[in-house]
Amino acid sequence: MSESEDWPEGRPERPPRPEREGSAAAAARIRQQQTWVDLQVRAAMERGEFDDLPGAGKPIEGLGTEHDPEWWVKKLVERERLVVLPLSVQLRKEDASLDGELDRLSTEKAVRAKVEDFNERVIKARYALPEGPPLITMPRDVDATVTGWAARRAERLAARRTTHEETPPRRWWRRR
Repeated sequence: MSESEDWPEGRPERPPRPEREGSAAAAARIRQQQTWVDLQVRAAMERGEFDDLPGAGKPIEGLGTEHDPEWWVKKLVERERLVVLPLSVQLRKEDASLDGELDRLSTEKAVRAKVEDFNERVIKARYALPEGPPLITMPRDVDATVTGWAARRAERLAARRTTHEETPPRRWWRRR
C-alpha cells in the first residue's frame, strides 16, 4: 500500500512538536520533577510517615507577623540556649579566666601560643569597629605571663611533693 492510497488528500500535517532544548526542556523537566515529588509525598502519606509529627495541630509560629530576616539566628540562640556576648565582654571574661586555663597546660610552648593567640585577638578587636561596651582589656606581656605560669607550676609541684612525702606508703595489698 502506498502513501497516497492511505491518505487520499495527502498525509496530514502533525502538530509542531515542542522543542526539547532550552527553556521548553527545562520546563518539561520541572513538571516531571513536581509530579515525582507529589507521588513520593502521597506514598509517604499512605504509609503514615506524616502521622504524629511534633507540632501537629499547633498553630504555625510567627504566622501573620512581620518578616524578620534574622529569625533563624534568634531560633538557634533560643533552641541551643547560646549566650552571645559582645567581643569586648568575651575578651574581658577570657582575660579573667586565662591564668586558670594556662595552669592546665603542661609546656611553656603551649602557654606562649595561648597567650600570643589571646593578644592577637585583643589587638584585632582594638582595630575593629566597637560593638557593645568599650574594650578595656589590654594585651598581656608574654614573658611575664610565662614567668607567672612557671612560678605557679613550681608551687603546685612542691605542694604535691610535700603531700606525697607526708602520706605513709601504702602496701600493695591495702586499698585504703
